[in-house]
Amino acid sequence: MGELQTGSLRSSPPDQGELEEAANAFGVETTYWDIWHREHRASVPALKAILESLGVDTSAKAGLDEGRLKRDRLAWQQLLPPLIRIVEDQPKPEAPVSLPGEHADAAAILRIQLESGSSARVPLQLSAIPVSEQIVLDGAEYVRKQIPLPSNLPLGYHELSIEIGGAASQTSRLIVYPGRAYQPAWLEHGRAAGLAVSLYGIRSARNWGCGDTSDLKAMIDWVADKAQASFIALNPLHAIPNRQPFNTSPYLPNSIFYRNPIYLDLEQVEEFRTSARARALLESDAVQLELRALRASELVEYEQVYRLKLRFAKLLFRCFLKQWAEDTPRAKQFRQYMDGEGELLDRFAIHEALDEAIHRTCPDAWNWRSWPEPYQDPRSATVEEFARKHWRSVLFHKYLQWQLDVQLHAAQEHALQRGLSIGLYHDLALATDRFGSDLWAHREFFISGCRVGAPPDDFSPKGQDWAFPPPRAERHYQDGYRLFAESVRRNCRHGGALRMDHVMRFFRLYWIPEGMDATEGTYVRDRYEDLLAILALESVRQKAVLIGEDLGTVPDEVRHALSRFGILSYRLFYFEQSGGRFRRPEEYPQDALVSATTHDLPTLAGFWIGRDIEARRDAGLLPDDSSYHRMQQDRAVQKQKMLDLLYELKLLPDWYPPSAGEIPELTGELHNAIVGFLASTPAKLMVLNQEDLLKQTEQQNLPGSTAEYPNWRRKMKASVEELWTSPEVEAFTAMFRGWLERTGRLNLPGRTG
Repeated sequence: MGELQTGSLRSSPPDQGELEEAANAFGVETTYWDIWHREHRASVPALKAILESLGVDTSAKAGLDEGRLKRDRLAWQQLLPPLIRIVEDQPKPEAPVSLPGEHADAAAILRIQLESGSSARVPLQLSAIPVSEQIVLDGAEYVRKQIPLPSNLPLGYHELSIEIGGAASQTSRLIVYPGRAYQPAWLEHGRAAGLAVSLYGIRSARNWGCGDTSDLKAMIDWVADKAQASFIALNPLHAIPNRQPFNTSPYLPNSIFYRNPIYLDLEQVEEFRTSARARALLESDAVQLELRALRASELVEYEQVYRLKLRFAKLLFRCFLKQWAEDTPRAKQFRQYMDGEGELLDRFAIHEALDEAIHRTCPDAWNWRSWPEPYQDPRSATVEEFARKHWRSVLFHKYLQWQLDVQLHAAQEHALQRGLSIGLYHDLALATDRFGSDLWAHREFFISGCRVGAPPDDFSPKGQDWAFPPPRAERHYQDGYRLFAESVRRNCRHGGALRMDHVMRFFRLYWIPEGMDATEGTYVRDRYEDLLAILALESVRQKAVLIGEDLGTVPDEVRHALSRFGILSYRLFYFEQSGGRFRRPEEYPQDALVSATTHDLPTLAGFWIGRDIEARRDAGLLPDDSSYHRMQQDRAVQKQKMLDLLYELKLLPDWYPPSAGEIPELTGELHNAIVGFLASTPAKLMVLNQEDLLKQTEQQNLPGSTAEYPNWRRKMKASVEELWTSPEVEAFTAMFRGWLERTGRLNLPGRTG
């Protein structure tokens, strides 16, 4: 029996050993191994700062003890934990109940409220259930017992409570989850491939300077007819501020729950057909001139495109307000959408309306942290009054999300009708902007005083500081992970696959205390079993294949857990090396997605000419010329290793130059060999970035840069129309399609679902 009492608290300053003991108790790792297999020990200041951000007083030993005591009180003085999870078809499911010693043998009633609405009442005699744990807190004894639950509970989110002596517990969330994430039957022993596209970068003769949902449908038709692949992989479509250069990253969104209206095709919104003003404005010389300039621009001009789209969207919304007032069937559809979204949409739309209104009157107020104080609290009377007074503005932002949801639903349905067996593959960002809507609306779910990043590695010798706050894991746990489940559910919607950026976040994140740089952080653990259970449940419900981006220094236990839950690993050609050589195709795992590169890394053509190294030097991201020359030398070695493997596999012809130094660019033979290599791996999914299909040299994002590089703005080399007519594109596509056919990855009719 353990015992913790307030009378034992100590007041002297803690030493490093005591800090490390407390840190481990709160999930803070006191040491970690970097990519070079060197061990790092967290400093005393770093441990203190992280513990303080978790609410632990580190000024004295007493504070550490009180922090642990507070945690134990929370765990033992609630009859039921806030979250209970059991796997589907578990033979003898149980739930832990914590009881004061005097109630250990009492009669009890267990109440279960199923998600479907039905309920059950189960009488219990606690005296017949043995004690599994016990403790003394503040002089009082507590025991823990494992109470039996009904078997064959359906998948879903249910509610559980227990009544003892006439007093009922708080309601706990009972999650019944599948043992593995969804995979269609044909993929269990089959393989597929897709094309990765940055939606914002699609060029066409009809869009408004940025790719939209109609361009996406056109890409679906081309992939179905020409490439004959199984899916289109998209960048995260999350809502972003669309302000250049700092607020255009889809991986640092304003909100992970809602999407960017810049992707709307306004001409396909029903109100466009009834708005004479909108149609006339579109035909005006001034607007047509602006549209031609935006289409012709080398890069996506987010602010101009979004400003123009908002202008038209407001005209369409004014048309819709007539239907709203008359409560037409279309208005009823909108109400149904809003009812399903609930408070999440309310807060998002209020934030967007506030942001627009405050910035209009205070041009220097760029985010909620610079708003007048009463507006910084979403629950304040001032915010409630604003929402009432400006209800049309709030409703407008809900309308935008509704129409975007309608169009993305139509795009996925179109993909399935065209025979793409997976359809759309979405991407869930790790981060949410500390200045964005999610932080304003749900601040209590985030840590203050620390930022997320990554330790030093080959690509970032000084580490990475991603400048967004970590999640407050305990708050999510106490809430039953409702927000987390919503984020997964909304991003699986209208798609057949979901990639999760930096999947290690579910296990641990690298925290950097305020005032320290990225080399001074350490890892903090999370309840990964809870999070993976919810992922599996949402995956099965949405019929979405899950892919976890597990790049970097990934502990073996992380990949074992992902495999156990049926979450595909994410393997890149550049990184898959062992013993000083590139891995052969058969060495790749089957439960994986394979690709050459990502948005943060050089394209194949860029890799071969060292374009990324030049870009980093041009952006001032390299400390000195010696670093530049060392990277060029390392690249020459990597290119030769790549050639050696491709020769060994007979993917290159015998006459091909044996030395990388003799190949100044990504030739057709080398392009063919690398694509063939990727297709030949046993990985269930293969994805080829459109930049690599078309041999573009510039990558989408240069990590560590903002204004120094046009991040997230590059357009496709070929327009949608040119995809069908360009002989060069046809040659690349025929090569890609040929490899899919030879390796059993060609999309086959009738295998959806």
